[in-house]
Amino acid sequence: MTNIFQRQIHDNLPRAAKGDGIYIIDTDGKRYLDASGGAAVSCLGHSDADVIQAIKDQVDVLAFAHTGFFTSAPAEDLAEHLIGKAPDGIDAAYFVSGGSEAIEAALKMARQYFLEIGEPDRARFIARRQSYHGNTLGALSTGGNVLRRKPFEPMLMDVSHIAPCYAYRGQGQGGNEGEGEEEYGLRVADELEAEIQRLGPGNVCAFIAETVVGATLGVAPPVPGYFKRIREICDRHGVLLILDEVMCGMGRTGTIFACEQDGIAPDIVCVAKGLGGGYQPIGAALVSDKIFRAFRDGSGFFQHGHTYMGHPTACAAALAVQRKIQSLGLLANVQSQGEALEKNLLERLGNHANVGDIRGRGLFRGIELVADRATKEPLDPGLKVHALIKAEAMARGLICYPGGGTVDGAKGDHILLAPPFIIEDSQIRDLVEILGDSIDAALKSAGV
Repeated sequence: MTNIFQRQIHDNLPRAAKGDGIYIIDTDGKRYLDASGGAAVSCLGHSDADVIQAIKDQVDVLAFAHTGFFTSAPAEDLAEHLIGKAPDGIDAAYFVSGGSEAIEAALKMARQYFLEIGEPDRARFIARRQSYHGNTLGALSTGGNVLRRKPFEPMLMDVSHIAPCYAYRGQGQGGNEGEGEEEYGLRVADELEAEIQRLGPGNVCAFIAETVVGATLGVAPPVPGYFKRIREICDRHGVLLILDEVMCGMGRTGTIFACEQDGIAPDIVCVAKGLGGGYQPIGAALVSDKIFRAFRDGSGFFQHGHTYMGHPTACAAALAVQRKIQSLGLLANVQSQGEALEKNLLERLGNHANVGDIRGRGLFRGIELVADRATKEPLDPGLKVHALIKAEAMARGLICYPGGGTVDGAKGDHILLAPPFIIEDSQIRDLVEILGDSIDAALKSAGV
């Protein structure tokens, strides 16, 4: 019996007792290889001594100071570190306690920006289907995750949703046989132009998208040229571009910001998860100089805030995480081990009858499961294969992040992998071997 209101009330969860590198150990002594970093959070694993010491040192001098009264050295230092590595034009950091808060802040910041510059009609947001931006109401409104949205639809604001950049299922569709990747990317990007025109350019506030789509779509990276066209369309109409890198940012794809690989800079980029690596709850909305100047030279006040924003202990932890990634050269490890993970996945699952696609960047990988490789027909959603895979993996001592509704919110199964940046060759081999066995067992159990 527990007094905790669990996510799944009837689940009988093991009790985590200790972290050891990329492993979590439960109270029975069982070790679990964390192949998804929880939810793409634990970039340094679960027992980094330097980060733990940084937290202790900060608590010794100052645990908390409310930002209505004080700034703090950890917040100032973390902001300086992040802005020094941010895309061109990003000039200020607004710290919060997680990804949903970062998105919520970004949406309100975008709206108030247009009030500050005298364009009050700009209140509409455009996002993408099969996306996820968080569980607070504004974030949920912009997200395109059908299952998460459905119970709360009457409470959500009106947001337009265009097609995702989902090459595995979108390329060559709709009478576009022979379409190349870049042609496909430009075609789906141009849906943004069409929707802006439909709404009226003077009414549109911002377009929000995950740079690499995470848990809803099973790690779908953009095709070359897609985001450059998106950036051009936003600039043409004075629409802000908000990139959600809560899951894919902070080194997860092999560069600090995922958008570096797409050659663009957003107006606002939201980060969390790997920012603090799970050692403390923290997120941030990083803001362009253009937006910051509008506030500074206008009202001087952002009409928003949270009690724990800029929390000194959380900022100290995040700074220690980011400095450790830099000092150990872990971005190079993300790139090399990401390639090793892809290679091992292709060797074990590349010809699997029920694996349709293996995709991703760096140590951010997705596997899409199908009933038929040739037709890409999804598995019967009633089988809940993704849930069976999670259970089989946990039983074998592997934490992975399967999901359902990949294709349209109802059909489709995928597995998300996001292991810690410190993962070693032998651990990658273990990961893939256990995962392959778990997939086979789940499919057998489902009668596939």
